[in-house]
Amino acid sequence: MKPLKGTKARKPKPHSKGGKRAAVAKAARRATPATRGQHSRAEVKRATAAKAAAEASAAERLGKIRKRPVQSIGQRQEPMRRIEAELPDPLAPAAPPIRREAAVDTSKWPVVAIVGRPNVGKSTLFNRLTSSRRSIVGDEPGITRDRIYGEIEWAGQHARVVDTGGILPDDPELIPSEIFRQARVALDEAESIVMVVDGRTPLAAPDYDLARLLLRGGKPLLLAVNKIDTERMEEQTAEYRRLGIREVLPISAEHGVGIGDLLDHVFATLTFPEVKSSVEAAMEAEPEVAEGKPHHRTHGEFQQHETSIAIIGRPNVGKSTLLNVLTGSSRAIVSPVAGTTRDAVDEVIEYDGGLLRFVDTAGIRRKGKTKMMAEKLSVVMARRHLEAADVALLIIDATEGVTSSDATIGGYAHESGRSVILVVNKWDLVTTGRTDGKPPADKQIFEEQVRKVLKYLAYAPVVFISAAEGKNIHTVLKLVQEVAAERRKRVSTGQMNRFLEKIDFQRATVPAANKMRIFYMTQAAVAPPTFILFTNRQVKLHFAFQRFLENQIRAAFGFRGSPIWFKVRAREK
Repeated sequence: MKPLKGTKARKPKPHSKGGKRAAVAKAARRATPATRGQHSRAEVKRATAAKAAAEASAAERLGKIRKRPVQSIGQRQEPMRRIEAELPDPLAPAAPPIRREAAVDTSKWPVVAIVGRPNVGKSTLFNRLTSSRRSIVGDEPGITRDRIYGEIEWAGQHARVVDTGGILPDDPELIPSEIFRQARVALDEAESIVMVVDGRTPLAAPDYDLARLLLRGGKPLLLAVNKIDTERMEEQTAEYRRLGIREVLPISAEHGVGIGDLLDHVFATLTFPEVKSSVEAAMEAEPEVAEGKPHHRTHGEFQQHETSIAIIGRPNVGKSTLLNVLTGSSRAIVSPVAGTTRDAVDEVIEYDGGLLRFVDTAGIRRKGKTKMMAEKLSVVMARRHLEAADVALLIIDATEGVTSSDATIGGYAHESGRSVILVVNKWDLVTTGRTDGKPPADKQIFEEQVRKVLKYLAYAPVVFISAAEGKNIHTVLKLVQEVAAERRKRVSTGQMNRFLEKIDFQRATVPAANKMRIFYMTQAAVAPPTFILFTNRQVKLHFAFQRFLENQIRAAFGFRGSPIWFKVRAREK
């Protein structure tokens, strides 16, 4: 309560409510004992003097650095000259092209095959040798089914190693017989073979059958007794000599024990191609330029030695069949059983002067639908290979139509910035090969349904194929090359500014809170194309305005099949 004018304010009593509040306020203003000495007059004077001395010494050093020579009276001070940028002479010879490193040709490297019955540690050994996690590893037998290739380096030499599925030669079932067929292909192309057995379990009949099969081949053979983690367990390796293989080595693929000795024995049996000199490799890597055509730089449109294409989709839509048709081989196991493919299978082909690496991934399904550990890991690996690819082929089953799972998988590709091509497979089953008595399906109506469900993939081209009959496969290869080139396209800042002058932004329906003014725009990156908008306000780009701007850019510059990303940067005031 304020005192009356002209009277002296009374102090509240200590035990009253006002007195207690005054005591609390006074204690809050009082310095703590640890810092009370710093607020004394002597301490403040010393701190002020030290600060002034530091500033004076800093100013003196700065003055010595920036000190200019004193001109005499007779000297005339000339005005500062303007430095002009040197423009390139149009008549001068063009700059030499950017040299690219020669692509490594691994087709001539020797091949080492890893074979054995199921669940003996072949995939673990493959991952150890290649220093990767390409092969899915688990306690469930029969996880690996297809052939998986990798590269290894030892003592300055390079080789390819192939992981095969568990071999059961006498199993009549479809999947084991296909695994055995894939393993036979690996054995035929291998120069050296490593047979893996489980050192913690006794020998079984499949081990003897496989050993006899490998010994008849006559190729260098090494028996790796896996899961030997201690020195005491090395004495058990004598039992495995009954297989008739001379070279027997105890190893532990999980802990890396004995891997060096294994590589020494294997590389001693391989024949390596002659290594070209650095001069010859540089001459081969130099691109040939036709006479009369000027050299030019790509301004960000970087050239890749190979384009990675991930084949994605739901289980049993024909991904493995498409891989086999595109590569002209039986690289992946094809069966009517959903979820046959588990590991990612890749194959490289040469098309129109470029290399295309097709990666067949496992069918992506919901988490609730995956029960086994191998299925869960296969979905995770499929997502990883999708994010590492340049182009994604989203396979849609024409007999089932577009589903919500297709929309979810397409969303994964769109959000990760991959270029997308929508491939409608099994088109022959709903047209010429239809047996249900219904009229043939119409392409235009089906494409409208696809666009309706996959609205966010309006930029992706649609192609109708039949992988089983090999129809319209050439169109897929052409689209892959076109989309990959559009993905790496770059537009100059001058072109973007001239483009902005022609756009009527009044047609874009944007809320007042999200309206902005674009001063200029530039492309900051490629793969995917990324544009930076320099605006007057730092507000989030509205969806309607983003879609309008994206449509205008596509109409002017293309970017077919590739998503376009935008970033807003406000001008600093």
